[in-house]
Amino acid sequence: MKLDADLILPDNYFEEVAKTFQSDKQVGMVGGFAYIEKNNEWILENLTDKDHIRGAFKAYRKSCFQQIGGLKPAMGWDTVDELLCRFYDWKIITLPQLKVKHLKPTGASYNKTARYKQGEAFYTLGYGLTITAIAGLKLALRKKKPLLFIDYINGYMKAKKENKPLLVSSEQAKFIREYRWKKIKQKLI
Repeated sequence: MKLDADLILPDNYFEEVAKTFQSDKQVGMVGGFAYIEKNNEWILENLTDKDHIRGAFKAYRKSCFQQIGGLKPAMGWDTVDELLCRFYDWKIITLPQLKVKHLKPTGASYNKTARYKQGEAFYTLGYGLTITAIAGLKLALRKKKPLLFIDYINGYMKAKKENKPLLVSSEQAKFIREYRWKKIKQKLI
């Protein structure tokens, strides 16, 4: 399990995660949902979809962790691990009843360089420009900072120009693009 130091976990977090792994041998990853404090109230963080486990508190089945090649030392590692989990036919289970309090919300201290890194991450995940544009716009709007979209695209283009190595194989990148298009179509229909 990977845990950040700025979390308050529910008392039963480890027990529920362990039960979920025990319930199905195909479960590769398990985690709860991130909540952030806003106006003295803990609310669901809106940056991720409900089928994504935040990297701050993600549990892995050992065989899944080994098959995906462990954690990648790059921005986007907590997306590529889930995409590779799906590539290898593992299940990802999110437990909405596990409300994890995240004391330092994602991106709270990001500067312009970090924002370019997000675009680079889209490139190294093998998204391609169109999916990057869609994902970048969605993320910028969720953060309520539409101009971040420009930083994401610039980061992508810079990584492409520099021919940065992908975090995945060409076969995995193809799977990732197909998976992302499938998710986009599901949301539109």
